[in-house]
Amino acid sequence: MTRKPIKTKIEDIVDYWSRHMDECGLSVDWSEAHSHCWRCGYDEKLERCHIIPHALGGQDAPDNLVLLCKRCHAENPNVADKEVMWDWIRACGVPFYETFWWLHGLKEYKFIYRKSLAEELNTVGIELEKFKKEFNKTLDKTTKQASRHFAQNYLNSTTMAGLVRMTLKRLAKEKGVVLPKQTPQPWWMSDI
Repeated sequence: MTRKPIKTKIEDIVDYWSRHMDECGLSVDWSEAHSHCWRCGYDEKLERCHIIPHALGGQDAPDNLVLLCKRCHAENPNVADKEVMWDWIRACGVPFYETFWWLHGLKEYKFIYRKSLAEELNTVGIELEKFKKEFNKTLDKTTKQASRHFAQNYLNSTTMAGLVRMTLKRLAKEKGVVLPKQTPQPWWMSDI
């Protein structure tokens, strides 16, 4: 059975939630909620996403819809508890637009290599204050050695983590520092 398209307008969803939900802690503010994903904050084509899934009785009404990009829509919680959606959206909140996925890539980096970027920068001898300019300049060069997966229009988190590693290796080599070889262990062997 084919579902009917959602008729609720984006404007109605934003209007409803801007009157019922504090934007503090979200990745978007209400003035730009028509164009930016409420989870990641990226300026992407938005999809109307059910808070309580249609399959679990959720209605096509403003109080049961949020606006997510396709990528976030695919990852949202599909449960019959509205609080879970808002917990998830708020847990992902970032203070600056279009930084969520890079931060997610850094989280993936730490998961793979068991060290944060700050710990790695210390190894390479880069001070955090000088980090941004030097790291970004090298990252721009390194990004040319990555591609997008299948038909995705974005770099996935693991590719971003790989670019961070490649950038650190490149910076270490330029500085004559040996970046210790990492032998990642399976996640289930750590104390996650």
